[in-house]
Amino acid sequence: MTTLQALSQTPPMLGDVLKRAYGRYADRIAFVWDGGQLSYRGLRDWCGRAQAVLAAAGCSHGTRVAMLAGNRWEAWAANNASMSAGLVTTMLHQLGSLEDHLFQLKDIGAQVLVVDAGPFGERAAALVAGHPGLKVFTLGPSSMGTDLCAAVERIGEATLRCLVQPDDMCNVQYTGGTTGRSKGAVRNHASNSAMYQDLLANYEIPERPHYLAAAPITHVAGAFVPATLIRGGTVRLMSGFAPDRWLQLVGEERCNFSLLVPTMIYMVLDHPKLASTDLSALHSLIYGASPMSPTRLVEGLERMGPVFAQLYAQTEGFPITFLRREDHDAAHPELFSSCGIPTSMKQVVLLDDNDQPVAPGEAGELCVRGPGLMTEYLNMPEATAETLRGGWLHTGDVARADEQGYLYIVDRKKDMIVSGGFNVYPRDVEDVISAHPAVAMVAVIGVPDAKWGEAVTAVVQCRPGASATDREALAEELKASVRQAKGAVHTPKHVEFTDQIPRTAVGKIDKKVLRAPYWQGQSRQVG
Repeated sequence: MTTLQALSQTPPMLGDVLKRAYGRYADRIAFVWDGGQLSYRGLRDWCGRAQAVLAAAGCSHGTRVAMLAGNRWEAWAANNASMSAGLVTTMLHQLGSLEDHLFQLKDIGAQVLVVDAGPFGERAAALVAGHPGLKVFTLGPSSMGTDLCAAVERIGEATLRCLVQPDDMCNVQYTGGTTGRSKGAVRNHASNSAMYQDLLANYEIPERPHYLAAAPITHVAGAFVPATLIRGGTVRLMSGFAPDRWLQLVGEERCNFSLLVPTMIYMVLDHPKLASTDLSALHSLIYGASPMSPTRLVEGLERMGPVFAQLYAQTEGFPITFLRREDHDAAHPELFSSCGIPTSMKQVVLLDDNDQPVAPGEAGELCVRGPGLMTEYLNMPEATAETLRGGWLHTGDVARADEQGYLYIVDRKKDMIVSGGFNVYPRDVEDVISAHPAVAMVAVIGVPDAKWGEAVTAVVQCRPGASATDREALAEELKASVRQAKGAVHTPKHVEFTDQIPRTAVGKIDKKVLRAPYWQGQSRQVG
């Protein structure tokens, strides 16, 4: 490849694109939080100074930086400044366990920890003790490390710079761990930049976004922060999700765009303030991370309007597909179970167990290729080779496609239940049970059974106000509804009730936790 060819094929990196936005919209408001706001000019200046502070502390190209904070603009800015300077970042989830955090620090070889020592001071001390040699920066005064915010104020003026090449490692994002130990998905800067090009080209983000960041911006909700800033919009940060506060901010501050996982949307739909909230400003409510009950989606459209859109993606590949707002039409409810069509930069194919394309209409593993995917799993060459075999990212999700190309996630490959020699996909059963008016959430798992191999088991969380329901009668009613809709094989052998279905730190139903008591000391095989 000639030098001219190489130059023509090198797009601007995300750091360059954001720097342009900071200058173009200098007087606009970039971030708003309870009690304050920050302009684009202020954000650009802070990031430049943060780079200077990190450089003065010996952080150079390739230094591994871990960050632990809630939805604070300083945390996002420190991450942005670090990546643009060529440092490699990873975000520790604020609800993660000490064990998971220490594993992540060791796996990436973290040299620096940036932490909000207010809520996370105790955890930071434990991380320093468990991972010796960490250089600690805090977001505000603390008895440990260096106060990054104070250091930024002291260091004086410094120009924000983007010092990376497309093939440089950018960040390491860790998978949710719903099926086992988290894996570190590595992206280089070319992949990271392509991810945002694909997102902006395909997802229905308002022309002037006022993004309500309710979910943790350490994970998927954070993807929409750069997208909002590139368009000159404003990010309204929430310090933790509460349905009444979310409704208040949409109504009073006119936020027009948000991302929630389905469990959060259910909480909004069940909240008494929904009926009296002005939602006229809301343009797009994107949901993702796990499937949403079609019945509750119909309820959402009736009560909140035509604002829903669905993303499908993974830590390893983001974005992959999108189901548009216009596809959320009560006249065509069959699409409510779809995750949409591939984005313009992605190729998708459904493969069988021999990595051959399945017949039209048949289910197969959803595999994807294109810009924006991970390059590898950190320190896991065998898992990398398995997941990226044949030049495709194997998602582990089983899907089918209709004649128009819409994709339908049948279920996680590892969640499939083999009962009496038949394959049962939990999603099929969950969609039937979630249609019952007493059910708020449901998770279907397989538990060991001497006769069936695995017994289909439904774990149900009832809606508020349905707690007095006769549980035995409700269990039989739910079984009967599944039997009528799907047949005897799919009918749960057991229905259990819980006050709270366990969820992962990113809001997904945690089937690993649900299965654990039943499978202790046993190996679960998935055919």
